[in-house]
Amino acid sequence: MIRFIFYITFLVFGVVSSFAQLKSEEILINNKSIQLPGTLTYSEEKSPLVIWVHGSGNVDRNGNQKPSINANYIKQFRDSINQKGIAFFSYDKRTANPENRSYFKENGAVITDFVDDVKEVVNHFKDDERFTEIILIGHSQGSLIAMMALENVDKYISLAGAGEAVDKVIVKQISQNNPTLGEAAKQQFDTLRIKGKIETVNPFLVSIFAKPNQDFLKSWMLLNPVDEIKKVTIPTLIINGDKDLQVKVEDAKLLKEAKPDAELTIIQNMNHVLKHIENDADNMKSYVSADFPISEELIKVILEFIKK
Repeated sequence: MIRFIFYITFLVFGVVSSFAQLKSEEILINNKSIQLPGTLTYSEEKSPLVIWVHGSGNVDRNGNQKPSINANYIKQFRDSINQKGIAFFSYDKRTANPENRSYFKENGAVITDFVDDVKEVVNHFKDDERFTEIILIGHSQGSLIAMMALENVDKYISLAGAGEAVDKVIVKQISQNNPTLGEAAKQQFDTLRIKGKIETVNPFLVSIFAKPNQDFLKSWMLLNPVDEIKKVTIPTLIINGDKDLQVKVEDAKLLKEAKPDAELTIIQNMNHVLKHIENDADNMKSYVSADFPISEELIKVILEFIKK
């Protein structure tokens, strides 16, 4: 009995000790008037630091968008990568933090504002001796944003990043379900490109072309990811899932073609929110639920790249 109790005590102590090695810090990073609160998790030993760059929308540090998107995919990624001894930082995107609302009402936003946010985050950690190198992972829209914020970064990962300008991407996405509406979206983008604004917004496309969004869209559509990735000089990994409904495998191939020395990995059964999907009917369900697991192959591929 004494020996049995000793074994149980040793087991519990071992589990507690392993968890105690992981530290967590809440950090507030400011980009002028913009507040970017985030969470840093790391082990006591020196390790690489992964910084996450969000996709479009009001994405928080865990990969959720209030009130409907609760996929928790960034949190799942954090937990998986931490278990392998890699430090991780993610923050609430400027559009996810209610403290920034008054700034948006007065100033709006353009795509380079998000680039500046990433640069401020990298600057916060660049001289931190706890970390051996900095890796930026840009997810979806964040793939392009991260490409433009690589100063003081050691490695770059494009995760589900588009290979074309945003107007072409959005028109394709809409056209898949409604070709007529896709053509209407193309005309709206053409108007924005030529006139700089859209006076009459198609009522079926208000969520995209509402007047508060137009300056941001105009700044975004001027950037082509294949042009930007050609400027990247650090080790690069391009990843896409074959179950991604928003960004196709062809996009990853376009990025690879523009940067031949980059590594390219297509992950089977991974969708846009990085979940492992066996059943196509579960693809959209995984956007609103944290019950679906993150792709284990994704974690494996990224770890191999980081450790090179």
